[in-house]
Formats: sequence, C-alpha cells, structure tokens
Amino acid sequence: MREEPPIPPSLPDPAAAPLVMPGGGGIVDAVVIGRNEGSRLAVCLASLRGQVRRLVYVDSGSTDGSRALARAAGAIVVDLDLSRPFTAARARNAGVLALIVEGNEPDFVQFVDGDCEMVPGWVARALQGFCDHPGAVVICGRRRERYPGASVWNRLCDREWNTPIGEALACGGDALMRLRDFQSVRGYREDLIAGEEPELCQRLRRAGGHIWRIDADMVLHDAAMTRLSQWWRRTKRAGYAFAEGYALHGRGPDRHWRRETLRALAWGAALPLVVIVLGLIHPAFWLLVLIWPLQMLRLAWAWRHEGRTGIEAAIFTVLGKFPEALGALGYLRDRLRGHKRGLIEYK
Repeated sequence: MREEPPIPPSLPDPAAAPLVMPGGGGIVDAVVIGRNEGSRLAVCLASLRGQVRRLVYVDSGSTDGSRALARAAGAIVVDLDLSRPFTAARARNAGVLALIVEGNEPDFVQFVDGDCEMVPGWVARALQGFCDHPGAVVICGRRRERYPGASVWNRLCDREWNTPIGEALACGGDALMRLRDFQSVRGYREDLIAGEEPELCQRLRRAGGHIWRIDADMVLHDAAMTRLSQWWRRTKRAGYAFAEGYALHGRGPDRHWRRETLRALAWGAALPLVVIVLGLIHPAFWLLVLIWPLQMLRLAWAWRHEGRTGIEAAIFTVLGKFPEALGALGYLRDRLRGHKRGLIEYK
C-alpha cells in the first residue's frame, strides 16, 4: 500500500499557528452532527446548555424536524450539501467552519454526536484536563452506552468504548479539541466514511500534539442496536475503515491499523479459503473449522474476569472477522476501481 496521499482541501490552514497553546482555560463552543435523531437530539442539545457558549448543529438530510428543533434550542443550523457524499467528517468540518464564519472564534470545540447526551460538568473537567496536560490537543473521557441491557451488541459497544485512561493514540467522535490545533492540520479528512477520528489524531500526534483520555464520564450514547444485521453493517464499516486507515498511515511509526487489517483478512478471508480448498482435497481437513470456536474459547478464558460480557465479546470478536474482512476487501476493490463508496450506516 502506498504512503498517505494529500489531504483533500477542507478548513483554512493557519500555517503560522503554533501546535500547542499554553494554558487550559478558554471559550468552548460545540458542534453537534446528526440525521433524524429526533428526541435524542433534543436531549443532546439540552445537555450542552450552560457548558458551552454556542451550539452549531449540522444536519445531513433529516426528515423528522431535527433542524427546526435545533433552531428552537438556539443552535446555529447548517444544512450539509448532500450533492456530495455525506460523511461525519464533512459534517464536523462544516460545523467548525460555521463557527469561524460567525466570528469570535472559540479556543476549544466540543464535538458531539446527536445521539449522545453530554454528562453535566464534563466540559469543565475536560478544560482542567488541558491544564493538567499542557501538551494535550485533544481531551476525551468515558463514553457510556445508555441502554447496555437492550442487546448484546449494545453491551459490546459499551465495552468497546472503555479504553485505558491516560495518553491515547486516538479519540472517538465525542471529544474536546483545541481549535487552533485542529485548524493547523486542516481538520478532518472529509473523504473517509469511517475512522476519521483516529486518522485526525494520527496527524495531530505527528505534529507534536498529545491525545489524553481522562478519568471522567463524558457522554451517554444510544447505539440502538437490536438486530444482528445492524451489528454486521457496523462491523463491516470498521473493516473498511481499518483498511483505509492502513493505506493512509500504515507505514508510519505506529503502523496505524496494520494489525487490525491483517487480522481481519487472515481470520475472515484467508483462513476460510484455505479450509475450503483443503476440505475439498480431503474430508479430514474440514476439522479445521474448529479453529474458530477454539479461538472463541481462548478469548473467553482470557476475558473470564468480565463474566458474561467476556464470553459475548469472545464470540463476536471472532465472528466479527468475517464482516471486517468483507469491509477491508471492499475498500481494496473500491481503490482498484477508483471508486469512492458512500457511508455505511447501521441505524
């Protein structure tokens, strides 16, 4: 895979701006993105009142009255141009641009997905995080699933988001970022259909910044995954993002998503092909299909301290390699064809 291509034009590039600004206090505005979030959007916007100065809501073709709801909540509403393929990265950049155009730029931007509720006091905790970690360019916290008991896939989302406290390689879609640092790397890469946050964090860290997850609850998220098909599409999207991220930054010092991509292709594509070919040669080779349940048992033992959740994670981690592989192969196919696919949505 070739080295990373140029970043498509997005935000203005203030080349003279220093990467790291001293101090942690400052003005915070918020950028919320969403489509047809309905009551969840109302909860999201309400949770930001009193924590930020201004709200920008970027809508991606809602038909449920989300734009009117956001205006009534006092937000600046941006309608994303849907003549171009929609991505969350485009929406977030458009929100930041709206803040810049309005004037009186903030020091920090709190990014929030419209299906999330900001925890009271989070922004103050995050600003303190910038004070505690002067080299930080991004501060994030714990994203929790609102209804983990609704389905196994909701529980797995909650587990996935429980990343280690301390300096991190990347953040998720909800994070507080220093605006000048964000601008200095020209914001999100708008052509990514997923994985845009880790890709942005790669560039921020290469420029000398640091990403920190602090020990504080940040948002409640409503994954609303109640069907296997939703999990399958979400996992397939992850595989696509792994392969695209590897193509962009896989040769860098962090080998960005190299392991994830190769594991998906090995367990979800190469091994099944080998088993099928050998099984056609001799029936005894069909016993090799046991490699997948044995891997589940190995992981379940490694995660036994998590109880039921560890068992569920073991099963779906192994099963997930199949849609991940399909996603990674889909990226390779699109790249060979020079085709750029649209967003893979799961809800």
